Amino acid sequence: MSQKKDASVAAVLALLDLLAGEGPANRFEAVVEEARRQGVTGADLRRVEQTKRLALAIQARLERRQQWSAALTTLVDTASDLASPHTVEDTLKIITRRARLLLGADVAWVTLPTAEDDGEFRLHSLDGHVTMLNARLRLPKGAGLAAAVLAHRAPLWTSDYLTDDSFRHAGELDQWISAEGLHAVLAVPLSRTAAAAGSLHVADRSVRHFSADEIALVNMLAEIGGVALDRAVYLDETVAEMSALRERVLRAEAGQADARGLAAAQGALLDLVLGGCDPQLLVEECRLRLGAPVLLCGPRGAAIAASGDLSGGALEDFARAAKDAGTLLDPSPALLDDGIWCLPVLAGSHHLGALYVQAGPALSGDTAQLLRYAARAAAVLLSLQEGGGTVLEGQFRDELLGDLLISAPRPRDVLERRARRLGIGLDQPHVVVVARPDGDAQAHAATRASSCARRLNGLQTTHEGDIVLLLPGTDPGAAARTVHDELSSLPGSPPTVSGAGPVSDPGAVLHGYREAARCLDAMIALGATGTPASTHEMGFVGLLLSDQVDAERFIQSTIGTVLDYDEQRLTELVRTLDAYFDTGGSPTYAAEKLHVHPNTVARRLERIGDLIGPDWQRPERALEIQLALRMSRIRRVLRERKAPPGDAAGAQDA
Repeated sequence: MSQKKDASVAAVLALLDLLAGEGPANRFEAVVEEARRQGVTGADLRRVEQTKRLALAIQARLERRQQWSAALTTLVDTASDLASPHTVEDTLKIITRRARLLLGADVAWVTLPTAEDDGEFRLHSLDGHVTMLNARLRLPKGAGLAAAVLAHRAPLWTSDYLTDDSFRHAGELDQWISAEGLHAVLAVPLSRTAAAAGSLHVADRSVRHFSADEIALVNMLAEIGGVALDRAVYLDETVAEMSALRERVLRAEAGQADARGLAAAQGALLDLVLGGCDPQLLVEECRLRLGAPVLLCGPRGAAIAASGDLSGGALEDFARAAKDAGTLLDPSPALLDDGIWCLPVLAGSHHLGALYVQAGPALSGDTAQLLRYAARAAAVLLSLQEGGGTVLEGQFRDELLGDLLISAPRPRDVLERRARRLGIGLDQPHVVVVARPDGDAQAHAATRASSCARRLNGLQTTHEGDIVLLLPGTDPGAAARTVHDELSSLPGSPPTVSGAGPVSDPGAVLHGYREAARCLDAMIALGATGTPASTHEMGFVGLLLSDQVDAERFIQSTIGTVLDYDEQRLTELVRTLDAYFDTGGSPTYAAEKLHVHPNTVARRLERIGDLIGPDWQRPERALEIQLALRMSRIRRVLRERKAPPGDAAGAQDA
């Protein structure tokens, strides 16, 4: 009996020794089995087993405390690490790495809202993953544990993610979870204060139940990480703002320096001009300032001065560019062939020439501004050298046309004398052209029209908001198209242009202007904006608009070919047209009225189409043809009444 008692005490002491030495759990069970072999039974055996259970419980508690202490140490180290400044990406990497190590998990990641703020999430900073399916992985709105965690603002976990139906699944995320072989997933809110809240996830590749201590540890890590993430976001934003501010300061300083340089260049060019320099000296100064060859040409494209290396065909390039763009009046630099830039030399609205610079395919803002300064300086120099003659001539031209358009004109001899001084003969045929450009392009259009008028040896002015030109010639339609083509190259909508005339008397210019203005208003009312036309080209509408009704021209332009055909071949096409329209456009009824076969009427109508065009039966053409027929009939009757009695029969036969 004493021997069994000693064995029981020895077993208890052995268990305590294992507990003190932190022995493995299987050694505790071995001590109990040894006591059974030595005959310990009954109350003594139960005491040994109870001691084993207590020892194991004490050992488990000690291990749990050790693990908790180690976890707290990890949290302290993490907080210390996150206390240092980091970027957002580095901060997220630290959080996921420490979360995986803290729980001994296989994979860890963070989900954050997308930049579009559309309710979707994106995976960031994965740690421990073995596949690439996570690249740019997005979670739809309301899907996955991330959405449930943020909705409840509390930790959530599942022992087997793919088989858990307590939350909404997302196809792409489930595919990635399956590819990684993950089962248990724990998710906690990353931050309760960050503006862009997210969630921290840890996962195992085996089914696992997370303990309360593990959930609490990851939750504390997420709170620390959330604060660090807030600070990292603020730090990144601050760094970006500081970088942007630094760039703005640098740009402002560079702009200020450029502005000082431009001001100095402008002053130097102006000093040269006011000092009475010749064009060659000004062009050389421009070349030094621009760092490129420069050529100054007159209004006709003739070279005035050049500076720079113009060898190797460059001079021919300049000459060709000057010829091609001699009428260029856009105040902005224009790129021509072979990297040649052109800018007009203008004094007000008067074209004095052009400045050409071979500066390559692109111009910086400062170079373009300097080129504008150079063109202005050249304009002042040329105006001073010519005694302002070009500017005054342009003013005289504007004033002369303005005087021709007033209702109480000046004496004719005075107007003709003023015109002769400008090389214009008002007793020669001229046409009046009125242009109405888009409102934003009015100034540029007036300048372009002034150049066009001088090139064609005409006059130009602005009258009652429209651009008016008096151009030599007898075809107002062709003149209107020329002006329209000239002004259509400007930015904006094409102008509406009308023409009238010709006029061969100073007093008739006003009537021509009024007729062209009425034609322009009619074109706009008819929806023909942005096109050129003349009163003669508008059919019977032109008859209503014209001060002098030219019925003969209208008849000839409408059915003249048919009248000539009847007269030359003794046919009856005109009678056929009359019968066709009188019977409502019916060839059958027209044949009955003419007492001919319908096929005869059909052939005559085909011949009429060959003579006046296949669209003669369109409503608008048909109306003009019927009006011309009636006017021709009236004209014939009036002529018969005016003929002498003896010639009545002859007139009737004709």
